[in-house]
This record gives sequence, structure tokens and C-alpha cells, in this order.
Amino acid sequence: MKLKFFGCVLIVVLTVIACRKAPAASAQAASTPAPTSGQVAAPSGKPATATPPKPVPAEFPEVVARVNGEDVKKADFERMIRTLEQRAGQKIPTERRDEILRGALDQLVVYTLLSQESKNRGIKVDEPEIDQKVQQLRSKFKTQEEFTKALTDRGMTIDSLKHDAKVDLSVTKLMDAEMSTEQAPSDAEAKSFYDKNPERFKQGEKVRASHILIKVDPKAPPAAKQKARAEIDAVLKQAKGGADFAKLAQEHSQDGSAAQGGDLNYFTREQMVPEFAKVAFELKPGDISDVVQTQFGYHIIKVVDHQDAKPIPYEQVNAQIKQFLANQKKQQHADAFIDTLKKKSKIEVLI
Repeated sequence: MKLKFFGCVLIVVLTVIACRKAPAASAQAASTPAPTSGQVAAPSGKPATATPPKPVPAEFPEVVARVNGEDVKKADFERMIRTLEQRAGQKIPTERRDEILRGALDQLVVYTLLSQESKNRGIKVDEPEIDQKVQQLRSKFKTQEEFTKALTDRGMTIDSLKHDAKVDLSVTKLMDAEMSTEQAPSDAEAKSFYDKNPERFKQGEKVRASHILIKVDPKAPPAAKQKARAEIDAVLKQAKGGADFAKLAQEHSQDGSAAQGGDLNYFTREQMVPEFAKVAFELKPGDISDVVQTQFGYHIIKVVDHQDAKPIPYEQVNAQIKQFLANQKKQQHADAFIDTLKKKSKIEVLI
């Protein structure tokens, strides 16, 4: 279990909204690739600019920045870097080091600004709140020994963890107070967004099909492949001859859909492996394919229905749009709030 530390709350506060995508059709969302695992992402939710970032030295001074006279220490900066690497499961790529570290340092500076502002406003955090936050973290570990070891490995104590929890909670309360002033999007705003972005609300082309699968490993010996091919060919002959496809699937298919007569329900192209999707989307309802080979083995496909791409009704996505617009407003508010804090502050970056 990896210990998540307070002190990197800014990554959550500032980027969780910015990283949200505009609402789209569920079929499109299902086919949108997720971020590749193992890649360290720049902590800022804002797009990278074309200007190359200033090189970051290999060695850091004890104080990497100063915010209104308060030191931003090397230890905190290095801890933030470790957190980013732990989340990504790898070291920061050399070719992106300057970009990512500059973004991390900027967020650490902003976090310091927010902490200072929470103090200026007299935001209070009670001991029970701190204890609850620490207990939530402790609950992620099976034993007290594991928890203590995780703290020790990172040069922390319970007292320093409680301090970080207090700062984290005060910054969260500050941001919650700022964001609470935003008005919820109206029906008119949501409908306007829907009308101006029709490409976001298309339900992709779909097919409903059933299949029969005889499994064979791509690396199986020729004899095993020949046996599987002979079996699927025999089933195909029956299917083409008019035998009940669902019954054939129940009797012969080696897929989890066999109990449902091979029914795969509706799916988009992106939900299936390319070889399977190509054939399925070329068939007309009622057609039965020849043998299709994929990484799973040999298939016979029968198409039941074919639906063209079509717009999703506004009523079905109204709530999603409002949530997206609300998050967008909060992000814009957060950006403006932080820009104001920066303009009235003295910030010295020392690396």
C-alpha cells in the first residue's frame, strides 16, 4: 500500500475539474482511450505552451522558492516529486523533466499561497477533523506496523502528518468557500451547449450480434489449430444449413455468452477486436459470417440488428451537461482566484 500524503492536495484541487471531459455519448466515452498507465503526467491541468520550460538543475538548494517571505523547502518539493512518480509507477521521463518539475513547483507555490490565504481568513480546523483525516489514511493499511513503517520510510511522524492534514483541510475549506459562490448552470445554458456541440452527443453506430467461439491459442501447435478449425467448420455447416443458431451456441460455443445463445447484445466497433468488428459491421441483419479468426480462436457471427449513428436526445444528457458546465465554472473561478493571489504576492523562484 502506498501512502498518499497531504501537501499535494493542490493536484486534486486544481486539476480534478480541469481533467474532466465534456459530456459525450456513453458509446463514445467507452471507446475513448484512458491515460496510459505508467506515464508521469504534468501536474497542471492547463495545456502545455510552445515555449520550452526553463531547465531545472540536477541538485536543488535547501529553499527552492519563497512566497511572501515563507520558504518553500527542498524537502517538500522532493516529496511532491516522489508522489507524482509513485502515482505513475515510474521515474519522471528525462525528456519531460523540466516541464513536469516546473509544473510541480508552480503548484507547490500556489499551495503555499492558498495555505497563507486560509490563515489570513481565519479558517479553523478542529482536532476531531484532523484525527478523522489521519484515521482515514490509517485505515488503508492492514496493521499499525505497516502504517508506521510507511511514515518512517518517508521521513515523517504522526505529528508531521497531522500538521499536513491540518493544512490540507484548511486549503480545502478555502477552495470550497470560494467555489460555493458559483451559481449552478441554467437549463438555457445547458441547452445552448448541447446545440453548439452536436458532435459531442452522437451515439455511435452499433450492432447486435450473437457468436459461436471455439477457442484456440495463437501459439497452439498446428494439430490443436486443425482440430479447432474442423470443429468450427462443422458448426458453420449446420448454421448455414438453417439450424437454430442460439441452440448451436449453447451446445458448442466456448464463450461466456453461450448460455444466452451467443448473444453479445449491442456493441460499437471499438468494443471488439478489429477482426471481429470488421466482419460484424459488414453483415446485414440475419446474415451469418464465414469463420472469423481472432486472438481468441475461431468465431461464427450472426448479426441481429444494425443501428446507424444518431444524436442522443438532449433530455438524456441534460444532467451530464450541467455537471460539466458547473465544473468548468469552478475551474475558471479557481484560476481567477489563484491569479489574483499571485498578483498581490511576492513570489521568488530560486531554481
